[in-house]
Amino acid sequence: MRAIWTGELSFGLVNVPVKVYSAIESHDAKSHQVDSKDGVRIRYKRVREGTDDEVEFANIANAYEADGGETVVLSKEDIKSMPVEKHREIAVTEFVPREDVDPIMFDKPYFLEPSSKSPKAYVLLRQALQETDRLAICTFTLRNRTRLCALRVVGNVMVLQTLLWPDEVRTPEFPALTEDVKIRPQELAMAASLIDSMATDFDPEQYEDDYQVQLRQLIEAKATGGTAFPEAPEEEAEDDEVADLLAALKASVKNREAQPERPARKRTAS
Repeated sequence: MRAIWTGELSFGLVNVPVKVYSAIESHDAKSHQVDSKDGVRIRYKRVREGTDDEVEFANIANAYEADGGETVVLSKEDIKSMPVEKHREIAVTEFVPREDVDPIMFDKPYFLEPSSKSPKAYVLLRQALQETDRLAICTFTLRNRTRLCALRVVGNVMVLQTLLWPDEVRTPEFPALTEDVKIRPQELAMAASLIDSMATDFDPEQYEDDYQVQLRQLIEAKATGGTAFPEAPEEEAEDDEVADLLAALKASVKNREAQPERPARKRTAS
């Protein structure tokens, strides 16, 4: 892995030199755009509006709209002049209970590697976060953007999870949510029973990206002139009895009970 940021993690008067690495990578099949008629690759050019004159990437700037409606052009040098761009630290502002941060705010995760001669300060903060079961809320600047983050522990590494800003999370305004819906006790009990029958420890290794698997099958079949997916038989129409919510829940529980039980995974101490 290659570090994408180097600086210090600071909390109180303690500074922990760290390197930041992206914690995720795409497993999507690589592709590029082509002309569907003959497969010739499509290329894009950056040209001036109203002309065919190509503009070098180094000469491209961003235009923003000011409060008064004026268009303001900012160059890369203008952006670099901002004070926030000169900060090379991940600043811890507070420590909060884990449950205070709604997962809907989670964005991208990054691994933090200790980069000093001694990792003692890194290990101390990592163990303190585990002992107190809290998240460290931080701010830092990456790629011209100030980011709000939650620092947490995963295994033996500290992970910096960028957070969405509050105004980036939309409000769910759906008329159906305000309707007065009556739930019968039998329906609630059966739903709880279904949940209980499906309860287990989360094991992400049992899941796979079906789309990417099938896409790869399709690519290989097209490459060899074969057929990727034989035509599947039509599914039987849904039983009329299942149309009723309570009956559907009962049928679901019955179906779960008929399936072989999956062995429970052993819990490991965190």
